[in-house]
Amino acid sequence: MVRYCSANNTAVADETGFFNPDFTVNWDAHRIGWAVAGGCAALATLISGFTIFMHCRNFYIPSEQRQIVRILLMPVVYAIISFFSYRYYREYTYYEVAETIWEAFTLAAFLVLLIQYVAKSPEEQREILAEKDKRKLPFPFNCWRFRASKPYFMYTIKWSVLQYAILRPLLSIISIICEARGLLCTEEYSVHYAEVYIVAIDFVSISIALYGLIVFYSLTKQELQGRRPLAKFLSIKLIVMFTFYQSFLFGILADHGVLKASKYWTTTNVSDGLNALCICIEMVIFSIFMGWAFQWRDYTSIRKSKGVPPPMGAFRAFLHALNMWDFVLDSWYSLVFFYDYMTGKPHARGHKNFHTDFDAVFLPSPAGAKKAPSRTGSHSLSSYHTPTDVERGAVRTPLFGGEKPDAYGRLPSPTESVMEGRGGEGRDSREEGSDAYAMRSLGSEAGRVH
Repeated sequence: MVRYCSANNTAVADETGFFNPDFTVNWDAHRIGWAVAGGCAALATLISGFTIFMHCRNFYIPSEQRQIVRILLMPVVYAIISFFSYRYYREYTYYEVAETIWEAFTLAAFLVLLIQYVAKSPEEQREILAEKDKRKLPFPFNCWRFRASKPYFMYTIKWSVLQYAILRPLLSIISIICEARGLLCTEEYSVHYAEVYIVAIDFVSISIALYGLIVFYSLTKQELQGRRPLAKFLSIKLIVMFTFYQSFLFGILADHGVLKASKYWTTTNVSDGLNALCICIEMVIFSIFMGWAFQWRDYTSIRKSKGVPPPMGAFRAFLHALNMWDFVLDSWYSLVFFYDYMTGKPHARGHKNFHTDFDAVFLPSPAGAKKAPSRTGSHSLSSYHTPTDVERGAVRTPLFGGEKPDAYGRLPSPTESVMEGRGGEGRDSREEGSDAYAMRSLGSEAGRVH
């Protein structure tokens, strides 16, 4: 027999709005919280919006800054959704499960950003990892050791985080369906309801993602010095910690009768409303913190030194950051690699073609990477090769008009477009770092103006 959740809302709903018919306000506790939540959500959006705009206005290194923009959107998403969950408190659960989706995207963006910070080009990244000795995994799996130069290492690190970006949205969709059918029951951890299973899966998934970030940070913390990686990570993780623990605290207060019900609010509604109100207030602080951790001034030196505009406008840069196609490609090629690894393909085991394998893994996004026959002449062996310029052109990230950046976040210059037509003779220019590429593109833009 199917068990359904007990009602969390009162039988009678509050149908009044913020203003009375004569445009006055009855400043009860609910409307005071309503005003504070709305004001803080608006302020957090303005602060983060300014930082995002300045990054988009100085969008000189797209492979880094597209990830930064995604991260900076986290306080905005949390503040706006929390305001609506306070305003429409009877549907709080729907907003809460939707809110956590952006957390998964933020963690994935943070990992890709760290990879870009380590080194821009695959050659530099390969050299850095080749210098790393075989070492133990961090606690609690320090009984195992790994070698960072193996092809499986970067695939495993990427997939450890990307799996959460895939699984968390699916869990949110399942939660919404279960809530609509009265089967979720967020207040009861019982095997008869869906909440306990969803929370268990979510806990395992996010634990794997955080552990992957810790492994990569512990391996490359020397290369990340001066980039404030710990501050960046804390600005993300503290949001998650605050929202979780204060929700847990308010739940305990409601269970022990500290929070009192009213005519329109049950104790569960009061607990949820206080949590949403606190999140709106906290996002103001975190938007400032993130603005300091992810400073746009780190990229204005390019404008000052070269005196040329960025390769794309602020609006196109923002749309470029919202395009999640690079995550899709990263996830797909990781799955393909693991399939080859399980089937015993030599390139996946690290026996041959290490350089080409590494390039496909450690590029900002392995878009366009595909199987090609091995140069040894054997058709039974295959390896991943870094795609040529012509191949990259076939898989460019779809944007809105003008020259389209590829999935690596790079824009083609006029000279490279010509070289592509000659069969990819300008391939070496693509293999340089993102900074050098950006400077070359900016020079081309300046030439057009003159």
